[in-house]
Amino acid sequence: MANMTVFGAQWGDEGKGKIVDLLSADVACVVRYQGGNNAGHTVIVNGEKHVLHVIPSGILHEGTLCVIGNGVVLDPFVFLNELDNLEAKHIDTSPKRLFVSPKTQLIMPYHRVLDSAREAMKSAEGKIGTTGRGIGPCYEDKMARIGVRAGDLKDKDLLRRKIETALVEKNALFKNLYHVEEMDADKVFDEIMSIADRLIPYVQDTTALFYDLKKQGKSCLFEGAQGVMLDIDHGTYPFVTSSNTVCSNASVGSGIPAEFITEHIAIVKAYTTRVGAGPFPTELFDETGEYLQKKGGEFGATTGRTRRCGWFDACVLRECYRVCKPTTFALTKLDVLGGLDEIKICTGYMLNGEKLETPPCSAGDFAKAEPIYESLPGWKEDISSCLKYEDLPENAKKYVARLEELIGVKAGFVSVGPDRNQTIRR
Repeated sequence: MANMTVFGAQWGDEGKGKIVDLLSADVACVVRYQGGNNAGHTVIVNGEKHVLHVIPSGILHEGTLCVIGNGVVLDPFVFLNELDNLEAKHIDTSPKRLFVSPKTQLIMPYHRVLDSAREAMKSAEGKIGTTGRGIGPCYEDKMARIGVRAGDLKDKDLLRRKIETALVEKNALFKNLYHVEEMDADKVFDEIMSIADRLIPYVQDTTALFYDLKKQGKSCLFEGAQGVMLDIDHGTYPFVTSSNTVCSNASVGSGIPAEFITEHIAIVKAYTTRVGAGPFPTELFDETGEYLQKKGGEFGATTGRTRRCGWFDACVLRECYRVCKPTTFALTKLDVLGGLDEIKICTGYMLNGEKLETPPCSAGDFAKAEPIYESLPGWKEDISSCLKYEDLPENAKKYVARLEELIGVKAGFVSVGPDRNQTIRR
């Protein structure tokens, strides 16, 4: 197989973990290239639920190598907790198959405190819906060149100096702006060193690993977190995440040339959801929205927060195509739409008397956009046991075909249920 990216095409929570898990059997290595533990991937295998926050979903396939790339911000305590949970299920998480780039930034205890204090201080209108896990502050320190990287754990003197340097500014903010307790550099250092010996064996040259696999003719899958509309540059700024979620960031966030990756699989939910604040033109506030939320189990895998639900938005997918140009897409949660008499699709927006086919760049304008809908007939049949595309009800196939027309590429996968086996490969 070719090297490929799997990325979210909407506002995240599209079901990337399931498709990554499905494809992991066909590749030698799965790579997480951006984001942190503010994203969770839920994978159900033979009825057993696995929730992964930082470890790639490929870990559930015996023998598949897994990499946490340099574009990730890694909370070492969350990482080790996930190791413990997986090991309790007798899943191999040894340093022989799980690797962390030495260039990966570490989320430090002061990042989490700063994240929560900053959000708590904002007015209700100013909140962006951060998870409070320190993701943004960690990326800030990375860009300010004062971040702690995984490889720094091997140099105690360097680690201590970096913590002391970071806390000069952080403590000034804690004391004078946010009015929370200052943090002691020695205590933070001791806290990190208490787990360093467990983490250090996983810290290895991951770029060298990719080149070794390429020489052997083996392929890699690059697993994204969140979705295109949460990209720090191309999403609904400022209601976005703190990293680039577009698929082209896979090369930067893992340390390989972009030309190594030739396939790009967009994960597309059959309707639209988003978590947290921000514009959402097709959001439903009626019984249909509640129906989608309950039947789709729309609760965040990481936060448990209820996801806002709405109709499928083709404008969002056109933007995804413009910035990512997927080679195919995987349609997830088609089964959730079963039972509805009518299914709507947003095909455009009206804004200030003008018709738009892609989202406006301003979040303020985006919030004012009025969706233009077309309607398709629904279906009553339960499709969760369909094994072939031909087994789907006619109206379900017509819905998929219409989405293909609007997105501009074919659906290579259609998910009809949460389990690994409930996926039609076309």
